[in-house]
Amino acid sequence: MIARSCKLARSTVAEYLRRFREAGLTWPVSEGLDDEKLEKLLFPATDKVAGDQRSLPDMVYIREELQRKHVTLQLLWEEYREREPQGYSYSQYCQHYREWTGKLAVSLRQEHRAGEKMFVDYAGDTIPIHDQNTGRITEGHLFVAVLGCSNYTYAEITPSEQLSDWIGAQVRALEFIGGVPQIVVPDNAKSAVTNPCWYDPDINPTYLELAGHYGFAVIPARIKRPKDVPRHS
Repeated sequence: MIARSCKLARSTVAEYLRRFREAGLTWPVSEGLDDEKLEKLLFPATDKVAGDQRSLPDMVYIREELQRKHVTLQLLWEEYREREPQGYSYSQYCQHYREWTGKLAVSLRQEHRAGEKMFVDYAGDTIPIHDQNTGRITEGHLFVAVLGCSNYTYAEITPSEQLSDWIGAQVRALEFIGGVPQIVVPDNAKSAVTNPCWYDPDINPTYLELAGHYGFAVIPARIKRPKDVPRHS
């Protein structure tokens, strides 16, 4: 109930309760215990257990590195253990990072209505495609369409990100979904937006014709606003 109402993982709530008990606190807490004092009791400055002289990893560095392609917590932990062979285990490393990020500013979670929005974009790196007959290797581009409310996903490989492939992939996405959303949100792909602009982006004329044919609106994600487009693993 607590995890659901606060939109937190159950493991996070359990960790807070564990720290609450270990700090010798009881409910209700003392009236003289403000938020700052409570945080110091739950999260000591060094965050060390008895007899543990290990220092915490550099959380800011971890967060920055995770913004790079192909970098994972597992990889960062392996690098950390090479530097500190007696350092934290992988599970402890992840737990400390989750606790640290939990204290950062929280962004408001987007809520989507059923059938309202479909997000479309090309995702990640190109994918090598091997022709068994000729041995030729070409680069495929991963097109992804996701319904905002249900996360229902369509994906296909196209030979390029040119306009014809972009249009064809979205037609097939709509056929796969079996319906048309009210709004399609592209992530400022060149085939969709000819002139990105914060307030009034120019939409490719062919793309507008597609939207008019199927009856959906095109509203590109804002420039340099990654939270406008949901990320899916």
